[in-house]
Amino acid sequence: MDTPQDVLIDRVGRTGRITLNRPRALNSLTHGMLETVRTALDAWASDDRISAVLLTGAGERGLCAGADIRAIHDDAKLGGAGGRAFFRVEYPLNELISRYPKPYLALMDGITMGGGVGLSAHAATRIVTERSTVAMPETRIGLVPDVGGSRLLALAPGELGTHLALTAATMTAGDALHCGFADHFVPSAALPALLDSDDPVAALAPLTETAPASELARQSEWIDHCYAADSVEEILERLRATGLPEAKEAVEQLLGKSPTMLKVTLAALRRARALPSLAATLEQEYRISCAALAHHDLVEGIRAQVVDKDRDPRWSPASLSEVTAADVARFFATPEGGDLRLPR
Repeated sequence: MDTPQDVLIDRVGRTGRITLNRPRALNSLTHGMLETVRTALDAWASDDRISAVLLTGAGERGLCAGADIRAIHDDAKLGGAGGRAFFRVEYPLNELISRYPKPYLALMDGITMGGGVGLSAHAATRIVTERSTVAMPETRIGLVPDVGGSRLLALAPGELGTHLALTAATMTAGDALHCGFADHFVPSAALPALLDSDDPVAALAPLTETAPASELARQSEWIDHCYAADSVEEILERLRATGLPEAKEAVEQLLGKSPTMLKVTLAALRRARALPSLAATLEQEYRISCAALAHHDLVEGIRAQVVDKDRDPRWSPASLSEVTAADVARFFATPEGGDLRLPR
């Protein structure tokens, strides 16, 4: 249930401050929270008293772990109307952030995943720390990267984004910078100076330091080779053939994911590379997400990971060979209630 304090909206000097304020739930997003953020951004866009916006998360653990997936699970079991309404608020908000008319700074300190990426990684200024853990982990729960994440992943260097999307692997600060999810590294010890400033845009530059190196970048040769394949089955074959322990671990990660969602994710990323804009990508993601709400694997994946926590999802179909091209194509069809149409 939303409370008026789930998002804190205030002003420090000429900076509009948005604080996601559900720390016990790792600031996971509800429909009402998204509407509160949207209302504030719409008002500040034309408010001459506001020169910049700063997004942060309450608590010590992170900015935001994503949507309230338990609520999505319960709604999907009832037909998914609430989930579709949630996406119709969330995705336009992601698109607005990408073209916001004033400096929008997102502090991606700690855990920043899923919907948290949607509120931060499309910002003009994206800040990570040594505590940052950034991911699009949707395949863990029988879903596909959304909130514009499929575009960010598709445009990451080489095939790093494909690896991240399919395995649901996490990024360190150095990885996030290398993959295009962040712009600046600020040590966590320096954050108070940024947060206490009434001009965070000016305060940022002297606080920025060189981030630790990206481990993903070091592994790019085998990742690029394996994930350039045209099918999930061939990706698995190439991973096994490398003989590398990191590739073996990737195989194990893939085999635990929904076969359907792995194939849909790969198709979504390949299509996203050819799409002209974030808006077009979000429209594609809306189709996929609506289809996922009606698919067995989303409810089952959340059940296994979050509700019962037995970590033993029973996917249907259970194998890659059972997932047909027609099965994948259904996720790109016009959803019930029509398409999402965003500004171009």
